[in-house]
This record gives sequence, C-alpha cells and structure tokens, in this order.
Amino acid sequence: MKDAFGTPQSLLLLGGTSEIGLATARRLIARRTRTVWLAGRPSPALTAAADSLRALGAEVRTVPFDALDTESHEERLGKIFTEGDIDMVLLAFGILGDQAHDEADPLAAVRVAQTNYTGAVSAGLICAGALQAQGHGSLVVLSSVAGERARRANFIYGSSKAGLDAFAQGLGDALQGTGVHVMVVRPGFVRSRMTAGLEEAPLATTPEAVALAIELGLRRRSETVWVPGALRMVMSALRHVPRPLFRRLPV
Repeated sequence: MKDAFGTPQSLLLLGGTSEIGLATARRLIARRTRTVWLAGRPSPALTAAADSLRALGAEVRTVPFDALDTESHEERLGKIFTEGDIDMVLLAFGILGDQAHDEADPLAAVRVAQTNYTGAVSAGLICAGALQAQGHGSLVVLSSVAGERARRANFIYGSSKAGLDAFAQGLGDALQGTGVHVMVVRPGFVRSRMTAGLEEAPLATTPEAVALAIELGLRRRSETVWVPGALRMVMSALRHVPRPLFRRLPV
C-alpha cells in the first residue's frame, strides 16, 4: 500500500528500459518502493536495468512483454498481480518512429500506432482491471504534448499519443470512486535516446525532471501533469491558433 505521501511500495514498469520509467523507479526506490517489476522484451538492456535497480536495494523481477503482442498481455500481466498487490503501474513504452520514412511506409506508420496506442489500450485496460480488483493503486500513463495538436513534423507519432491521451483520460473518469487513480503525464521534448540527433525543442526537459513531476503528481493525486509546467499555457494558446497560421509556426 502507498504511504501518506503517495509513495508506492510496489511498481510495475511497462517498458522496462524506458529512461523516464527507470528514472522514476530510482526516485521511488530512494523514497519507499521496494518491489519493482520490469516488463519488456528480453534483452541485455532489460537485464542491466534490473541489475541497476537491485543495486539500489529493491527486489526486481523481469517479465517478457511486447506491446505488439496483445494476445499475450492478459496472461503475462495478470500473472504479476497474482504475486501480490501492485501500488503503481507506469505505462512508459512507446516509439517515436521516423516521420519521413513512415509516411512512405504505411506498415511502419502502423507499427507506431499499434505500439503507442493499441498496445497501450490493451495493457492499460488489463492493469486497470487488476488495480480495481485489488481496490487501490495508481496507473500513470506517459502521454506527450505532441498529442495536443497534430504537427506536420510528427503527426503520425502525435496522433498516436492523442489517442492514448484521450483513452487515459476516459479511463480515469471510468475509474472514479473505485480507489484507482489515473494520472496522465504530458512531457515536452525529453533529452533521451529516443530524441538523440533531433533538434532540441524549446522548454526541453530530462527523464529525471519528468520523474520528479511524476512523484509530485502522485503525492497530489493529480490527474494531469505537464513537464515542464509552463507547457500547459503554451499548448493552451497553440490549440487556438488558426490552422493556416499554425502551419507557418516553427513548432
């Protein structure tokens, strides 16, 4: 169970090698979290991530998980919850894709959509149902400001995150009163492996800053968290810019 400050004792990280996810796990382990499940495709990177968290004093287990293999989700994720209560699920998997390449290769574009949206819907519903059955817990969903308004530069990725964001908000409404807390996290440009080589956007942030925002959001029982917070006002303004003008903006 969570303590009075909202720190979970147990964490399930969907996307076990996610830099934001691991930064969050490290931060929570430093507070109170003692059991961590890392769900991801078996790889040396997943093994190294588990070892790094064990070195911090946590009991860490890994479980095979592939966002695209939705038929396996219920069995593999359901088994985790049979081992004991999970206080927090962090849905942190996703791929950026390559906009220019993906426009010319519809199958590649579909992979982005299926990973970021379809896989997340499957895993999100399964975990939400398990959290509801145990009567408590938080589901934290990593969305993106890219989902706030489609941009020419990354509308395939952005549209997948828009769908995920809407899904997570609706799921949060559906779980009101059940003891399950759903929190949507909307980071801007995050300096990470995913964005390596890309031109940095204004108000860029780091995995550690997102992890801090997640921890504070859990304590406050927030429903939506922007990282950095200033993006909330920026995106509120951009949503109302007429499309002909929006197309000309360097965003």
